[in-house]
Amino acid sequence: MKELMIKLIHGVAIKDIARKDRELIDELVRLKILKNKKNVLKLDAKCRVGKIDISKNGTGFLETLGVKKQKDLVIEPKNLKGANRRDLVIAKRIFSKKGRPSAKVVYILEKEFSYSVVYLSKVNERIVGINVKSEIAIELTATQKSLKALPLNTILKIDNTNGAISEVLGVLDDPSVDEKISLALFNKTEFFTKEAEAEATSYGNFVDKSMYPDRVNLIHLPFCTIDPNDAKDYDDAIYFDIEKRELYVAIADVSEYVTINSNIDKEAYQRCFSIYFPHKSIPMLPRKLSENICSLKPNEDRLAFIFKITLDENLNVTKEELFDGIINSKKRFTYGRVDEFLAGKFDNLEDIEKEILKFLIPLYEITVQLKKRRLKKGYDFASDEVRMILDKKFKLTDAKIEEETPSHGLIEDCMLLANRAAAKKFDLGIFRTHEEPDNEKIEDLIDKLSMIGIFVNEEVSSLHRLVELIQADAREKNLSKYVDKLIIQAQKRASYTYNNIGHFGLGFKHYTHFTSPIRRYSDLTLHRLLKAIIRRDNRLEEFLLRNMESVTLKVSDLEREAAKVEWDFLDRVFARWAKENIGKIVKAVVTEIDRTPIAKIEGELTSGARVFLIHDKDEVELFDHINIEITDSNIATAKIYGNVIENRGLDI
Repeated sequence: MKELMIKLIHGVAIKDIARKDRELIDELVRLKILKNKKNVLKLDAKCRVGKIDISKNGTGFLETLGVKKQKDLVIEPKNLKGANRRDLVIAKRIFSKKGRPSAKVVYILEKEFSYSVVYLSKVNERIVGINVKSEIAIELTATQKSLKALPLNTILKIDNTNGAISEVLGVLDDPSVDEKISLALFNKTEFFTKEAEAEATSYGNFVDKSMYPDRVNLIHLPFCTIDPNDAKDYDDAIYFDIEKRELYVAIADVSEYVTINSNIDKEAYQRCFSIYFPHKSIPMLPRKLSENICSLKPNEDRLAFIFKITLDENLNVTKEELFDGIINSKKRFTYGRVDEFLAGKFDNLEDIEKEILKFLIPLYEITVQLKKRRLKKGYDFASDEVRMILDKKFKLTDAKIEEETPSHGLIEDCMLLANRAAAKKFDLGIFRTHEEPDNEKIEDLIDKLSMIGIFVNEEVSSLHRLVELIQADAREKNLSKYVDKLIIQAQKRASYTYNNIGHFGLGFKHYTHFTSPIRRYSDLTLHRLLKAIIRRDNRLEEFLLRNMESVTLKVSDLEREAAKVEWDFLDRVFARWAKENIGKIVKAVVTEIDRTPIAKIEGELTSGARVFLIHDKDEVELFDHINIEITDSNIATAKIYGNVIENRGLDI
């Protein structure tokens, strides 16, 4: 919906309106929200589109779309017209000589949550649905007779527009229902349409290189992939010519198979990202593509979109060439295997491994130097990503914080070179951007740090230097992973934008996402744009750019949704573990104190699990190391509760 409204803000020819949007367009025209000038529909100049935020006193604020440097419009409670927090609405400006700019809601375009997930419970002899997020009881439109035919704790997906049951997901006691709950909360689906699957199957299982005589044939080069142990889709492969100092970054050529407005493309656009659970992935593309013909599998000819990046002796980029190619990856490495090589362990090497290591080890040394140079302007933060292991019954068997190793750094800096090279190819398109944090956020960060004994001089030469000093102090106090989290929270969220505004976190003037078209629609879109540019296909380039701003909004929103699905699932797995461990004493660190204090468990099995502290033995402060007794766990809401039984303070 956002992407459609962005188009209408700028003006859309009637002939370009999609059939599925015509009913809404007719309604907006009838309400005089849209104006028709010479068969071009445009939002009335007095109207604004945006998301509603609502304060505690009920006053609304409109975060406007498509209007730069526009302050949030105030919407009085009487003018909300039933709109709730995060709903997408059209509001009409109210002009007055005094006070802050205000508006009134004239149309609710999209509710924040189209669907709810509930479990069945008996309240006052009636069967009702209990929302798994809010625990609020809601009446369902289904008859009591039909509801009583289902067992209590049955999980249902509910359409919020009419209260109807959209899908029966399972029962709360079954751990396999957790992934279905997490997906349903954000209206995600695992399976593809028959039409999309048929398209994917039609491409077969192998590449006949004779059909692509115009592509650069690099099958003879010993490319390799480096991925996690459980990876099934291989987006990227690398090769480094030591003599010529040429780095080849080969990316799966998804755009060759997923054509614009095909059945696969339509589904990919609705997903925008692959979702990764500990035990499985929910791919953006049908597995026939993502894990087969598009994936750069070892010893298979594959189509690739390739950057050849030449470095001089001082590691400066002197040339960046982009072209269509064919490669044959000679080895699939895991991060762990490459880390062994980088640590000097070369036992039982295969011949192909020996050949690849001739360039891989020198390339690693180059990427180490590139990272040092990069961090003079950019930032490096400790990871807090949790990696879980589940058994066949979906029971948690292991969990730990994912740490970056040398092999991760090797691949990351190769990909950064390709991403930067891609971003230099156009002035308008799809950039990965990150704005500088607001001064208020930095001041709030400094206040929080002072509470844990980290004091910094606000008058340092630059924000980069300020962060360096904070991180140095945090390292001395053994608080790096916690302080890094605070620094990240103080920053704005990275997103996709049509205009280039640079990437603050990485310290790059030009940056985009080029390297993962199997799992990110942003990268697939970028590949299409770059191909139009290098082929001088002006019509395709113009078409892509005409819709690009709306695409950037869509992928930015769905990126956040995909992350929320993954986090929700992790919380559910942890909650089931906690339910079986009521009364257990665990070590934890306080990570939030603003409202109900929250601590994260620290340990081999349950690292990262959040615990809500409901009855504190002592008042807790940020980053206090504490011992907690697990007192309760709500499987439905995925919340763990505990009491503090010992507070060891900062434990520096």
